[in-house]
Amino acid sequence: MTERVHSLRGLLLRRLWLPLLVLLLCSAVGSFALARFYAGQVYDRWLLDSAMSLSELVTVQDGRASIEITPAVSRMFTWDTADEVHGEVVDAAGGRLYGDLPEALPRPASAAANDDAVYYDARLRGQPVRMVEVVVSAGPGHGIRLRVAETLRKRHRLERKLLLTSVPFQAAILALAAWLAWSGTGAAARHANLVARKLASPRPDPLAPLDPAQEAPRELWPAVEAYNALLQRLDAMQDAQRRFVSNAAHQLRTPLAAMQVELESSLRQHDPQGQQLALSGTLAGLARLQHLVNQLLMLSRSEDPHGSALPLQPVDLAALARSVVERYADRALAAGVDLGYDGPDDGVQVQGDPQLLREALGNLLDNALRYGAVPGVITLGLQQDAEGVQVWVDDDGTGIAEAERARVTERFYRASSEGDGCGLGLAIVAEIAQRHDAALVIDTAPIGGARVGMRFRSR
Repeated sequence: MTERVHSLRGLLLRRLWLPLLVLLLCSAVGSFALARFYAGQVYDRWLLDSAMSLSELVTVQDGRASIEITPAVSRMFTWDTADEVHGEVVDAAGGRLYGDLPEALPRPASAAANDDAVYYDARLRGQPVRMVEVVVSAGPGHGIRLRVAETLRKRHRLERKLLLTSVPFQAAILALAAWLAWSGTGAAARHANLVARKLASPRPDPLAPLDPAQEAPRELWPAVEAYNALLQRLDAMQDAQRRFVSNAAHQLRTPLAAMQVELESSLRQHDPQGQQLALSGTLAGLARLQHLVNQLLMLSRSEDPHGSALPLQPVDLAALARSVVERYADRALAAGVDLGYDGPDDGVQVQGDPQLLREALGNLLDNALRYGAVPGVITLGLQQDAEGVQVWVDDDGTGIAEAERARVTERFYRASSEGDGCGLGLAIVAEIAQRHDAALVIDTAPIGGARVGMRFRSR
C-alpha cells in the first residue's frame, strides 16, 4: 500500500524517529549492561577476597586441617546490613571445617580446580545469591575448598542507580537527536520549497528544460529530470495539437470555400441546368466535408489521451472482415472495382474492440477505393499462422513508394494528389493498431499495388 505523504518534513521525521529510538534504546541497554558487568566484576572480586581471607585462617597440624575463626572474621559475615554473607570451608576429604549456617552452601555445576575460582548463581534459603568457589592448598595433600555466598540487594541497588543515572544522559541525547532531526528535515524541506518556487517562477520560455545541477540539490535531480521530460512531452503535444488544428482548419476550409463558390455560382445562374450543376458540386463538397468530419471524429475516438488500456474481448476477425467487405460491395461496384475476400469464413479469434477493428478495416478499404486503380481489383485478405493473425487490403494501383511509407501514417499527409481523401485514413488505422498492440504493415501487393494491413501477435 502506498504511503500517503502530506509533507516532506513529516515523511523524513517518520523515517528518522524509529531508527533513532531503536538506536537510543540499544545505547541505553548497552550502557546498563556494561555498567552491570563492571559492577558485577567488583562484587565478584570482593567475594573472592572474602574466600581468600578465610583460607588464611586454615592451618595443618599432625596431618589434620583446622580453622580458627577470629572475631574479625565473624564480623566479615555480619557487618553488612544490606546483604547477607555466608561462608563455608571444606577439607580435601569433604569434611566441613567451617560454616556460619547449619546447612551446606549450594555447590557449582562444575567444581573448581586448583587455583581456579568458579562464580555461579544459586538460591539459598529462598533467596537468590551470588557465589564463588575456590580451591587453595593449605599444605601438601591438603586442598581446601572455600565457598562464599552473598545476596544481591547491593547489586540491584547499584544497577538501579546506574540506570537512573543514565536516564538524564539518554534524555539529553534524545533531545539533541530530535533537534538535529528537526533542523535537518527543515533544511531539506526548505531546499525542496526553493526548488518548487524555481519551477513555478515565470520564465521567458515556460517549456524550456531546467539544468538539475543549477536548480536543485543532487537528491532532487531525478525530480527535475522528470519535470524536464514532462515539459518535453507537453511541448511535443502542443506542437502536434497546433499542427493538427492548422491542418484540420485547412482541410475544412477547402471544401467550405468550394461550396461557397458553387452556391454563389448557382445564385447567379438563371439557367436551371447550370443551377443543377452548381448544386451538384455543392453536394459533392458536402460529402467530402462529411467524410472529413467523420474521419476526425473517428480519430478522436481511436486515440487514448490518458494511456489507459483498451478493454478487449474475443473477436472473430474473419466474420468481421466479411461483413466489412459486404458493406463496401455496392460502392466498389459503382466505381467499377472488383472487390473480393480471401480468407476463412470464420473461426479466427483475436482480442480487440470490434467497433475499432471494423473502422480500421473500413478505412483500409476506403483508402484503396480512393487511391487505387479504377477500374481495378481490391482484395481483403486474412491469414492465421504460428506467429499470429494478419489482415490486409491489396489493390492493383500505383502502390506506395518506400520513401513515402514512413509518412503515410502522418495526419493529413497524402502521398498522391489523386483521389479525394483527407489524409487521415492510415493515421486512424495506425492508431487503432497501436491500441491493439498490433503492427501496421505497408508493402507491395502481389497484384502490383499497395498492401496495407495489421499483424496481431499470438498471445
